[in-house]
Parts: sequence; structure tokens; C-alpha cells
Amino acid sequence: MKETQIKIGEEFKPAPQFKRLYFIYLILAIPIGILTWYVPVLIFAPFMISLVILIPILAILIFIAYWIPRYYDTMLYRLDKNEMTWRRGVWFKKTGIVPYNRITNVDIAQGPISRMLGIASLKVQTAGYSAPSSGFGGFAEIRIEGMEEFEELREKIMEFVRGKRPVAVETYEEDINLKILEELVKIRELLERSSRNDRI
Repeated sequence: MKETQIKIGEEFKPAPQFKRLYFIYLILAIPIGILTWYVPVLIFAPFMISLVILIPILAILIFIAYWIPRYYDTMLYRLDKNEMTWRRGVWFKKTGIVPYNRITNVDIAQGPISRMLGIASLKVQTAGYSAPSSGFGGFAEIRIEGMEEFEELREKIMEFVRGKRPVAVETYEEDINLKILEELVKIRELLERSSRNDRI
């Protein structure tokens, strides 16, 4: 297996192809999402109405083209000994910390265009942990996007996960130990009462 260039405690970014992926999505959105309904407007509506509709569409497309590289520049990930952290956001900054002992699984997601570009995203699934990116109580999903050495990165994360005891198991073991202790205390009390009654 090829050794990933990602080092513990150092920040890393998605591959540069990730920007290209977003630009490809933008280019595909023009004929699929805009031209299918704008061409009939251009043909049948008066020129001024077509122009009024076109100006905001062009403004949105220019804004997205401006936003993509800036969003890419804000995307940072880091693997530490006990947790992974992520950060992103151009105007609205988002950060998150995910302890390895909360991670239940790491899946690889790769569409046809991502496959052509040689990149994939890792979907990190957690249990019993609420992150800002998750609107679902207790089950968060974090994406490490646009990675070239995605298989190696997944294996590295899973090595950390395997080295940690899952919180769910720890909690379960603590609950069982507490119940056993309570039962032992009850048994002791019963034996003491029985012993006292025998003496009387």
C-alpha cells in the first residue's frame, strides 16, 4: 500500500482537482439547469424581458465562479493522535472536532467525474456525537472531500479508530459494571439480614 503524504498534526487540503470538479458541475448546470428553460424565453419573450432575466443569471454564475476557488482555499483538515478536525467557509466559517472513539465507519464516495479526476470523498460516520454539520441528533456525518489518496487516508483513520475503544462500548461496560455492583450490594444486604435473623 502506498504511504499517504498526510502527516499527523499537520493540516492538509483537498487535491487541486477538487476545484476543477466544482467548475465542471457549474458548466454542466448551464445547459441542464438554465438553457432548457431560458432558450424558449429568449425565442418567445420580448428582448427586454429576456435581458432582465439574463442579467441576474450571469451575476449568479460569475459569483459562483468567484466563490469556488475561495471556498477551496478555506478547506482544511487535520489528523491528530486522538481526534480529527476540519474547517471551511468563505463568509460563514464552520469548524468541527471528531474524536476517533466516536467514529463508527468511513465510507468512500466517488462519482463518475470524480473518478475521471482521480479523487474521492470520505464520509466519516459517527455515533453519539452532535456536530454543527449535522441536523440529526446524535448521528453526524463529516466529509473529507477531494482526496487523491483516499484509500490510504481511510486506512489511516481506521487505524486510529481501531486503536480507540468506542464510547458506546465503554458506556455499556460502565452500565453493566454499575448494575453488577448494585446487585452485589443487594445480595450482601440480604445475607446480612438473613444472618441476623438466624442469630435471633
